[in-house]
Amino acid sequence: MIYSVKIIPTAEVEVPFPEVYWMESFQEWTTLRFQLAIVRCEDKIVLINTGFPDDIDGIAKAWKDYLGDRAVLHRPDDARMIAILEKENIKAEDVTHVIITPIQLYATGSLHLFTNAKICFSRKGWIEDIIAPAYPHHVPRQGCISDPHLHWLMQENNANLVLLNDVEEILPGITCKWIGVHHRSSMLVEINTKQGPVGVSDCAFHYSNVEDGRPLGIAESIIEAHAAYKYIREQVKIFVPLYDPLVQQRHADGVIA
Repeated sequence: MIYSVKIIPTAEVEVPFPEVYWMESFQEWTTLRFQLAIVRCEDKIVLINTGFPDDIDGIAKAWKDYLGDRAVLHRPDDARMIAILEKENIKAEDVTHVIITPIQLYATGSLHLFTNAKICFSRKGWIEDIIAPAYPHHVPRQGCISDPHLHWLMQENNANLVLLNDVEEILPGITCKWIGVHHRSSMLVEINTKQGPVGVSDCAFHYSNVEDGRPLGIAESIIEAHAAYKYIREQVKIFVPLYDPLVQQRHADGVIA
């Protein structure tokens, strides 16, 4: 199957430079543009991430308290998930698959809208980020997925919860590969398009992480970063880092394929 891919911004924030580039320029700041992907082919509509929750006040305060006064989270009303669906002429009930990478509130915030979709997580990430962390994480579980969403997935919507193996094709032409680096739940989503293999991931925040081999700053493994970026350079024709403002400059209107 051949898919179209479109990247949609959901919010922006300034962060200290070393969060994006490991051990670089401690006095500088840079911008993260949080984004989700809409992937389509015939009757299949796949979302990579669902954006922030409606109420972002708690997240905004936590990030500002942790990162500093310049870390002001901006999320315009037209970047809410419901507004994005309306603009893209998509009914929530028609979404067939939701892929989450990583399991964080800025990706899981609107899960409840997609009642008919298969909700796909890395099995490794689900266990190690949510169910049985092997070591202390810098983000508490409540910063990964809300209590209502967790209960919904594990109880009334359990039939739609899909835990993926380290490499698994969820549809012909869409493969999710555990990639690590940022979180235990971080994946690379590889998509077959007319332009060739497209890869979408949070394992790199900016293009330069991959293209110039500069490891991600807020990484759980620098070793994984080097391995991931080498794989992407060799195997993916078009890579999309989920937090780089340059995506819309390189691809008009966020249309990748």
